[in-house]
Amino acid sequence: MHLDILFEDNHLIAINKPPGAITQGDKTGDTAITEHVSQYLKTTYQKPGNVYLGLVHRLDRPASGILLMAKTSKAAERLSAMIQQRTIRKFYYAVTGTQPDPPAAKLTDYLAKNERQNKSYRVSEGSKGAKLAVLEYQLKAASDHYFLLDIELMTGRHHQIRAQLSSIGCPIKGDLK
Repeated sequence: MHLDILFEDNHLIAINKPPGAITQGDKTGDTAITEHVSQYLKTTYQKPGNVYLGLVHRLDRPASGILLMAKTSKAAERLSAMIQQRTIRKFYYAVTGTQPDPPAAKLTDYLAKNERQNKSYRVSEGSKGAKLAVLEYQLKAASDHYFLLDIELMTGRHHQIRAQLSSIGCPIKGDLK
């Protein structure tokens, strides 16, 4: 797999993840982006043994976007802290077949993951496994059948965007889950 490296220094590496690629290993056994990056680092810098690669966030298999990975444990610690403190913000685009009403809003829900289905659902606060999920969306463009949303995640929950948009009647176009 060709790695589209957007940025690299001694501390971190930013990769443009294509849709369909998995960020980290899962039960499918497909080769993950993290494995490709580790191999790249080993080969490029002639490192014997294992190399450190800290994954500080993930993107779902169908999503494309920038993956930020730390090359040192100190960088991983700092990047994770920056994400928690919202110094690093996460933005996404999604295309839906339904126009959201209102065209801009903050969604605050509780999500729980169904491990067997590998899917997350909106649940009541206090439900087993419920985690707070917050995002803001804004309608950026529209055509007859497609609506482009600009989304900022305040939390990073499993399948958060797809679950929250579906819960307001705006499922992501092409999403099979």
